Amino acid sequence: MRHFLLLSCLAAGLATPGAAQPTRARLPQASTRTSAPLAALFSNYWEEQARLYPLQATSQGDNRYNDQLPNSGTRAFRQQQRRLYERYRDQLARLDRGKLGAADQTSYDVFQYEMTTRLRGLAQPTWTMPFTQFSGLPIELAQLGAGTGAQPFKTVRDYDNWLARVRQFPAWADTAVADFRHGMRTGVVLPKVLVQKMIPQLEALAVAEPEQSIFYGPIKQLPAAFSDADKQRLTTAYVAAIRGELVPTYRKLAAFLREEYLPAARPSTGIAAVPGGADMYTYAVSYWTTTTRTPDEIYQTGQAEVARIKAEMEQVRQQLGYQGTLAELLASLSTDPKFRPYKTPEDVLNGFRAIQGQVTPGLPRLFGRMPKTAFEIRQTEAFRAASASAQYNRASADGSRPGIFYVPILDATKFKTPGMESLFLHEAIPGHHFQVSLQQENTALPQFQRFAFYSAFSEGWALYTESLGKELGMYTDPYQYLGALSAEMHRAIRLVVDVGMHAKGLTREQAIQYMLDNEAIAEQGATAEIERYMAWPGQALAYKTGQLKIRELRTRYEKQLGTKFSLKAFHDELLLDGAMPLAVLERRMDAWAARQK
Repeated sequence: MRHFLLLSCLAAGLATPGAAQPTRARLPQASTRTSAPLAALFSNYWEEQARLYPLQATSQGDNRYNDQLPNSGTRAFRQQQRRLYERYRDQLARLDRGKLGAADQTSYDVFQYEMTTRLRGLAQPTWTMPFTQFSGLPIELAQLGAGTGAQPFKTVRDYDNWLARVRQFPAWADTAVADFRHGMRTGVVLPKVLVQKMIPQLEALAVAEPEQSIFYGPIKQLPAAFSDADKQRLTTAYVAAIRGELVPTYRKLAAFLREEYLPAARPSTGIAAVPGGADMYTYAVSYWTTTTRTPDEIYQTGQAEVARIKAEMEQVRQQLGYQGTLAELLASLSTDPKFRPYKTPEDVLNGFRAIQGQVTPGLPRLFGRMPKTAFEIRQTEAFRAASASAQYNRASADGSRPGIFYVPILDATKFKTPGMESLFLHEAIPGHHFQVSLQQENTALPQFQRFAFYSAFSEGWALYTESLGKELGMYTDPYQYLGALSAEMHRAIRLVVDVGMHAKGLTREQAIQYMLDNEAIAEQGATAEIERYMAWPGQALAYKTGQLKIRELRTRYEKQLGTKFSLKAFHDELLLDGAMPLAVLERRMDAWAARQK
C-alpha cells in the first residue's frame, strides 16, 4: 500500500454494514483511556510533529500546513527531529506504566517504540541518499501537484498554498545535492543502475511547455466558482512557477545526477558495500519488520516458504491435470488468451467490481466490525501508471476523500485475470481498506495511533487476508487460487533476495535470476522489483514477516481456545487498536486470548 475505485461504498453494501453485524455487546469495545497526563503528552506530540512534517499532515487531511515544505535534508532539521524525539521519550519515561490501564499501556508501548526507533534511524547516514527512483520528494511533489492526490485544490487559498509550497522546492533540491555530495565524499552512494533510472524520471518532469506539465493539472480543473480575476491570476502564477521554479529545479537535479553523481555511484548491489552498510541494513530489517529477527533467520524463512508454496502450486497443477511443467503452467497464465478477456479499462474495473460483489456477502462471517469509510475503485492516472503497482490510498479522516483502490491499466487487452481475487482481497477488502479505515474511525485512539503505519502489521494483515479467500467463497476457480499462490510466492522470494543482496553478496543479476526461476514474471518486471529492493533495503521483508506472525497467533489461539475460539472475534480484536509493532501486538493478543478462557 502506498502510502491507495468507481463503485461507491453504498452500492457495494459497505456503507450500511450494520444490518449484517452482530449486536454491539458482542463486539470488542473501544479502548478505555483514563490517563490525562498520557493523553496530554500524545496530543502535544501530535501537534508538534504535524508542524514538523507538513506533507504528512496534508496526507492525513490536516490542511493547516499545506503551504509549507521544510528543508528536511539539513543538519538543523535533523537536530530538530532529534530534540523532539528525545524530549517526548523522556517525558514518557517519567510516567509510571504500571499504573496505566491496558489500553493506555498499549499506547505507551507503541509510542515508546516509535520514539526509540526514530532516534535509532537518525543515527544512520541515509540522509546522504535523499531520494531514489522509487521514492522521495521529487516524485511525491509530482503526485501532489497533479491535482489528483492529497493536496487539495478546491479553494483559491488551496491554489495559493500549493504555489507557496512550490517556491520552497529549489532550496530543498539544493540541500539534496549537498547531501548527495557528502555521500560521494564518504562513499555512501546509490547503485549506478538506480541512478540511471532516476535521471530520465527527473527529465520527464521538466516539461518545457507549462500546459503540458503534470503541474498544470490543477489549472485544467479550476473550479467554475472562481472569479475570472482569480482564474487569470492563478493561471499566470502557475505558468510562472512551472517555468521559473519547477522546471529549472528538476533540470538541475537531473544534470547533477548525470554529470557528477553517476560517475561516483557504486557498481555494487547491496547496502553492505558502503561504509557502515551492515549496520544500516540491520537497522532497516528491524525498522521494517518491527522484530529482532536476524537477516539469517529471515533468509531461512524465505527459503522454506518458497519450497512450501511451490509444493502447493504443484498440487494445483495436478488437480488441473496439466501435463506440462509447473513453470509452463505459470507462464500460461500470462500468455493464454482465455486469461485476457478484457477490451477496455472499464472492463477491468468492472471485473474488480464483480469480485467485490462476491466478497461482500461472506464478510459478516469473518468480521463483526466493518468500516463506514467510503471506498472506490479507480484506474491509476496515466502520468504514473507505467511505473505503478496496484495500490490502496487511505481515505481522509474527515470523509472528504474515500479510500481508493488504484489499478494501473496500460493495456486492458493484456490484463490477466488470475490473481485478481487475491489482489482485491489484499489492496482493498478486507485488506488495506478494512485495516486502515477501522483504525482511522476509532476516535478513542490517540492521533498518533489513528494514523500510524507499521508496514509489518499493515502489509502483513493485507497479505494474511489473501489467505481468507476460500473462507470468503473465493478461489473456486483453481486458476485464481494459483494466482493467489503466485502472489504469495512473490512475497516469499522477497525474503531471499532482499537479505541475499544486502547481507550475503547476491548480485542484482543473480537476484533477478532467482526471481525468474521461482515465479512467472517477465524479466522487465523482475528487474523493476529487484531494483526497488536495492533502493529500499528491508522494506520488502515486512509483508511475509507480518503475515506469518498473524497466522502464528491465529493458530496458537485456535489450539489454546478450542471451541471458544471465534475467528470473527480474533479479527475484530486484531484490528481494534490499529497498526502497531508486532511484539506489542502479540502481547495484546495474548491478553485477549487469556480473557477468552
